Amino acid sequence: MSSDVGRLDEALDGFLDGHQEEFVAFRRHLHAHPELSGEEHETTALIAERLRAAGFDPRLLSSGTGLWCDVGPGDGPMVALRADIDALAMDDLKDVPYRSRIPGVAHACGHDVHTTVVLGAGLALASLLERGTVRLIFEPAEETVPGGALTVIDDGALDGVSAVFAFHCDPKLDVGTVGTRVGPVTSATDAVTISLVGPGGHTARPSQTVDLVPLAGRVANEVPAALQRAVGDVELLLAFGAIHAGDAANVIPTSAELRGSLRTPDTDLWDSAPRLLDDALEDVLGPTGAGWSVQYARGTPPTVNTEAETTVLEAAVTETLGASARREAPRSMGGDSFAWYLERVPGSYARLGVHDPARGEERLDIHAGTFDAHEGSIATGIRVLATAAVRSIARRRE
Repeated sequence: MSSDVGRLDEALDGFLDGHQEEFVAFRRHLHAHPELSGEEHETTALIAERLRAAGFDPRLLSSGTGLWCDVGPGDGPMVALRADIDALAMDDLKDVPYRSRIPGVAHACGHDVHTTVVLGAGLALASLLERGTVRLIFEPAEETVPGGALTVIDDGALDGVSAVFAFHCDPKLDVGTVGTRVGPVTSATDAVTISLVGPGGHTARPSQTVDLVPLAGRVANEVPAALQRAVGDVELLLAFGAIHAGDAANVIPTSAELRGSLRTPDTDLWDSAPRLLDDALEDVLGPTGAGWSVQYARGTPPTVNTEAETTVLEAAVTETLGASARREAPRSMGGDSFAWYLERVPGSYARLGVHDPARGEERLDIHAGTFDAHEGSIATGIRVLATAAVRSIARRRE
């Protein structure tokens, strides 16, 4: 193993002693000034400014927001660390000095922490790496479908990369712990709109027409169950978030619409999901006389962690935090655009514990209006990602 690894922990101690307050302030600035997907201009400029101040040459993405930057001497393998930089369209309900100053926009998913951790890890490694390169990727528009990762890839930011690592904040885990998992860790996430049509009619005589309101209810209740029966034990989750049918109390409508998402952690099942949905709709609606159509928007694939890179990440957790700090991350039905990187490069996506034990058992989920992260997680994330990058580079030179 490279001498980089042997002296890394001590070097990180010194680095964090000198920069911890800076990184907390950086995160708080991002948190107070969140920007929506595709609008991350100030965030991008702030990251670029700090990297240039350290003597680096960040490259703006073609989308106009987001960037990537190389650190290290460059003699050897290249490993990437990825952060997402956009915020959510929701209100920040916390009562803290760094509460969002932008109405209707909040960092309630932890992307401000991700950004600060990757920036900090890069700055730490800049003076530590004896060989190799670490590419810092700051991805815009992760909260959109199919995600800003495709712009990152199209712009060539994965070219030459041999492994990639990333964190996502997890308020279910205490600060100082990290969740890892080999194999699928997040799910494919597709958007589905089902449109129903019928002749309409009078609510006094629903039996004489195709009554779309109860049919929409049947679709919402029966189609998800039919899908799951068709695939057995593999998870295939269809859930609807919006249903609309009609506008008048005495009119049976001529149209109805259901909008939802379809999710699975299985890559093969993701490929066959549109056909399976068509089959389930035929079973439920075929005998009713209703017409229907489906708008099926492919989202992100499952995030599938490779075993070798997850082993590297787990070793970094143990080395920096102790063996008791590692947790087994549950498989999530949520999606993440990091999946696009792992379709091209081996890597691992881990859960960074951000829960403050002082809050007791109150463990808010991400996307909650009062979501916050214990700021000790910044140092934890920097230590683990920096160590994983050095270990990954050393492994590829052996």
